[in-house]
Amino acid sequence: MAKRKLIDLYNSQYYIPRDLSWLEFNRRVLQEGLDANVPLAERLKFLAITSSNLDEFFKVRVAGARQQAASSQESKAAEAADLLDRISKRAHQLVESQSKGILEVFSQLRRFGIRIQHSQELDDKSKEYLRSHFEKDILPILTPLAVEDMTPSPLLPALQLHIALLLRIPAHFELSKTFFQTPQVPSEEEEYLEKLAVIPVPTQLSRWILLSQTEEQSEYVFLEQMIAANADLLFPGCEILASSVFRITRDEDVLIQEDFENYAKVVEDAVLSRRRREAVRLELLAKSDSRIVSILLRQLHLRKEDVYEQTALLDATVLMELADHPRLKKERYEEWFPVTPRDLMDCEDIWDRVSQEDVLLFHPYEKFTPVVELLEKAALDPDVLAIKQTLYRTSGDSPIVKALTKAAKMGKEVSVLVELRARFDESRNIQWTRQLEDAGCHVIYGISGYKTHAKAMLIIRRERGRIRRYVHLATGNYNDKTARIYSDLGLMTCHPEMTADVAAFFNLLTGYSEAVGWKRLTVEPVLLKRRFIELIEREMAVSTPEQPGRIRAKLNALEDKNVIEALYRASRHGVKIALNIRGICCLRPGLKGISENITVRSIIDRYLEHARIFHFHNGGSPEVYLASSDWMTRNLEHRLEILFPILSPGIQQRILHMLDVYLSDNQKSQQLKSDGRWSKVMPQEGMPPIRAQEIFHWEAEEQAMRPSHPPLRYIPLKRPDNDE
Repeated sequence: MAKRKLIDLYNSQYYIPRDLSWLEFNRRVLQEGLDANVPLAERLKFLAITSSNLDEFFKVRVAGARQQAASSQESKAAEAADLLDRISKRAHQLVESQSKGILEVFSQLRRFGIRIQHSQELDDKSKEYLRSHFEKDILPILTPLAVEDMTPSPLLPALQLHIALLLRIPAHFELSKTFFQTPQVPSEEEEYLEKLAVIPVPTQLSRWILLSQTEEQSEYVFLEQMIAANADLLFPGCEILASSVFRITRDEDVLIQEDFENYAKVVEDAVLSRRRREAVRLELLAKSDSRIVSILLRQLHLRKEDVYEQTALLDATVLMELADHPRLKKERYEEWFPVTPRDLMDCEDIWDRVSQEDVLLFHPYEKFTPVVELLEKAALDPDVLAIKQTLYRTSGDSPIVKALTKAAKMGKEVSVLVELRARFDESRNIQWTRQLEDAGCHVIYGISGYKTHAKAMLIIRRERGRIRRYVHLATGNYNDKTARIYSDLGLMTCHPEMTADVAAFFNLLTGYSEAVGWKRLTVEPVLLKRRFIELIEREMAVSTPEQPGRIRAKLNALEDKNVIEALYRASRHGVKIALNIRGICCLRPGLKGISENITVRSIIDRYLEHARIFHFHNGGSPEVYLASSDWMTRNLEHRLEILFPILSPGIQQRILHMLDVYLSDNQKSQQLKSDGRWSKVMPQEGMPPIRAQEIFHWEAEEQAMRPSHPPLRYIPLKRPDNDE
């Protein structure tokens, strides 16, 4: 074999910057919103998701880069400043494409009897109606703010819409610091000043103002436009020279310091502190008056590069409401109802079923309810002694939390780790801790230095005079709402070594014990990264030109340089690597002499792909793993995660089939090129169209019609013919 050229695989040129990769991910989301083949209501959803994604990106990633740019270390500051410039260029392009897409969708809506009007384009009768509605229902709850003359300057909440008004006011108004004056007839010598006023748009009101409705058509204007058009009623004696709608994004990348005496209070204070953090982005309607822009930039300490103009509307997340409009009923994807999990069909007793064989749950094609029902059953079962569970994110009215509180009230020993540091869910998780504690649960806030991101549940039951443990491990959160729209996998098992490891994991969380001697799970951060790299290196070791090694993985993100370097080395040894990555991917595939054997694909479709699956061919003795962890440094070094093997041959084959389908998708899949760009995967000549999520739905439905519990041997289901 020819000697391989020595190459520094850690060289930055072989890595795509994380934040630029994320913007490319959001561009793929946007493309679904721009795709004319996607039903119109679904396009509205993707356009809305693009906005919510960008909001979080600026709150965290851009905010963090700005902090780095302000660093006293010149090299670090220069690198961050360069990254910010590159982010700005791509983000502005993204926003421009999104605005064009929204306007195009608005024009398409007219075909379905939905008209989005601009207040300035209305006839006199419509303007009169809106003014009357404004005076009666809107005006009383508005609060105008003289932002230039109030000391201290009023706090403008992040991500809330505001109306900026440039006013021409009599000088004596300014002296009294208020606009609420009895109008006076100005004298010829009266002096005037130009001042900026701001009206916060009330968040408790719908932004969709129904202007008129008939059987054929519904006509709307936006709340913020109605306020701007009638703002003169708030400022008697003043002339409105110009107006614009704007929105601020603030730095929410808050470091939460650990305080063991009152940790919940520390988290609450950190959440509240976000409201007063520095601004990082200013969004404005296009063609806003330059004087308004200048004043806002000065007030917010921002640069022109931080301004994002929108030609359509600000905060496109409002389009999510429009997607549910009755007139768009036929412009949605056909609803797919989850079915009873394949491994629980004809199941009379879940304890008996899980004690005999492992059970796989494939959400959202299969119901999440068995997880809830297992907890509810455990709460009432006199033979259940204890329940232990991790909660990272859960729903607002969580049946999981209700079941845990019921169990505690029924006298069970219930221990729950609620991760208070789950970003942007801190307030909700604090509420859960109090509710659980009030019910008598033992609540743990987390482990010092690490977020607990693992998804695990342990039920301890007395059966025929001995103790048996039941375990549920998953790739996704215990959230019944997201389980309907996120694609995840869960495993129920009674395997002695797996359950013993999960019991040790909870002892690690609740006590002072050290983690030693894991039999099946990999948990600790240092061990987790080491384990992944060992599996990659083992594949490299058994790979030969005649029988090359094979690695396949499906995950949300790949960013960790140590893992990427290991994958590069494996590729150079001839290992064939196929990755399906929904979001960030910092690896560059297809580089000559480095990553020629690596392909990367991504699927963006109606469900959010969230499962983490890892397959190592292992010289013909394949191993399959599921995990709560992505290949990101934060997962592999700063979080408690769980990597767990699939031991059941039948379930293993089923998951391998899933990987086959995911990596064959040629309808909703894109492929990453070495330059960081993505291109749509097209069906090869003679190949049928393959849409992974559609196939999984068909398979679940077909399996649901089978009368008996399926055998452990998995039989692949074929794609049905399209009769249409």
